Amino acid sequence: MKATHGSRHGRFMVRQAHHEAGVGRWDAEEEAVRHAEIAGAGFAGLTAAIALRQRGWSVRVHEADAELRAFGAGIFIWENGLRVLKAIGAYDDVVAGAYAAPGYHTSRDGERLAYERINGANRFRLLTMTRQHLYAAILAAARRMDIEIITSSAATGAAPEGVLHLADGRSMPADLVIGADGVRSAVRDSLGLIDARNKYQDGIIRVLVGRATLKGGVWDDVIDFWSFSPRPLRILYTPCGEDDLYMAMMAPTADREASSIPVNAEVWIRSFPQLAPALSAIGDRGRYDLYETTTLKRWSAGRTALIGDAAHAMPPTLAQGAGCAMMNALSLAVAVSDADDIDAALRRWEARERPLTDHTQSRAAHLAGSRALADGMPWEDDCFRAARHIPTGTPPQMHL
Repeated sequence: MKATHGSRHGRFMVRQAHHEAGVGRWDAEEEAVRHAEIAGAGFAGLTAAIALRQRGWSVRVHEADAELRAFGAGIFIWENGLRVLKAIGAYDDVVAGAYAAPGYHTSRDGERLAYERINGANRFRLLTMTRQHLYAAILAAARRMDIEIITSSAATGAAPEGVLHLADGRSMPADLVIGADGVRSAVRDSLGLIDARNKYQDGIIRVLVGRATLKGGVWDDVIDFWSFSPRPLRILYTPCGEDDLYMAMMAPTADREASSIPVNAEVWIRSFPQLAPALSAIGDRGRYDLYETTTLKRWSAGRTALIGDAAHAMPPTLAQGAGCAMMNALSLAVAVSDADDIDAALRRWEARERPLTDHTQSRAAHLAGSRALADGMPWEDDCFRAARHIPTGTPPQMHL
């Protein structure tokens, strides 16, 4: 029988049930275990759940969708994210199916502008993969920890004293509540924590297709294709394995032809004829999402904390949305692990971790608004502070 939870002095008691003649009886012996309720079973929510479970907490995760899955696209994980994956026990599974491109270059209107070797004897380690692959690895790590995940269980809000409210009318008390329920977070909105939300001129279509003939030589690199004639468009061409290709296709919101779903392949092929084999294969896949940022007055209220897109949604221009989400989820678990005062621990956690996230979000927003990446990735710039960061909860000499 699953353990159940009841509050006493702010702690949750895990009690082993026994059955006599079909009637449950509680043992007198009780062990104090802190408990967390988490809204959202995405990258951030599962990372927080695993990290808390590793530190002796009981955890329950609520996912609004009926299935546990990731949106069908690709994703970049820099070294900071790889360190977190190592810490939560998902690294080996991720690496087993990830792709390490030899180089990253920028091309504008057919001219190669910049090139950087990656994943070799240099300071930039970057793995690309499908989001499904990354998610499956993190989910497997959560399953190994026997973490309870409830699907079709949507959060409608939370209270600062540590209560998660669900769409079915239940209220779930906990020592800690975590809102990891995405850019439209109901937990965050119920607490009135939004400071600003900004939207930008461009958005992105994310699609996965087969690589077809786009293999070998330069086609094994990550390539940032830009075109400004006859219209401003961008395709971040990203191999995710031997056969999988991820394309992040940027188009202005005002450009109805280029931002339409289903994708108008002919519009894109006119600007990027070399990618015709991949663009012709898109069909009805993909969705268009506007670039936007969300900043909060603070990342917590009482014993309720926000992580991931719920706390700091950012444009994907630095590919650090997932990296920052996982870093902050792990560091949150470290901060509250043995804290007597959860409220104070959350304030210290934010003071320590937020400056780097704010910096990364600001740089990503600048790149989104200015389209500065058309001149090449600023490898020497402070944009890569997060990618080079050693996350809280990971040792400096961690072997990857």
